[in-house]
Amino acid sequence: MYNNRPDKLDPLLWSLLRLTLAGLLAAHGWARLLGGGVVPFGEWLQTQGLPAGFYLAAAVTGFEIMATVLYAAGKWVWPLSLGFIGIYTTGLLLVHAPYGWFVVGAGRNGMEYSVLLIVCLALTGLRAYRQQQQPRF
Repeated sequence: MYNNRPDKLDPLLWSLLRLTLAGLLAAHGWARLLGGGVVPFGEWLQTQGLPAGFYLAAAVTGFEIMATVLYAAGKWVWPLSLGFIGIYTTGLLLVHAPYGWFVVGAGRNGMEYSVLLIVCLALTGLRAYRQQQQPRF
């Protein structure tokens, strides 16, 4: 029978998910920065009709690097989740959706991984938001 008491492992499991997300998202920014991909990313953003492509690419890269440190530390998880969701939803629409669903196998470069990241970010952020709203006695 289900009870309303959270399992003692719940905080540990949510922390593990948050840390995993932080590591995966940091890899995006660090790989782009260290691989010289900020300028090409900015140029590509310009071709998609977005203004100030380089500055937008630099901002996204910086966010992916700096915000993940805060995310891993459990700071500002709800607002950072919203920022990441915005970035990865944009990437899903501009990059991955045209290739279909599958990342590998039945397709290439599809949106399944982005959807998984977005759902995990939303759930992690929502949990952090709900914890913020609960009175602490």
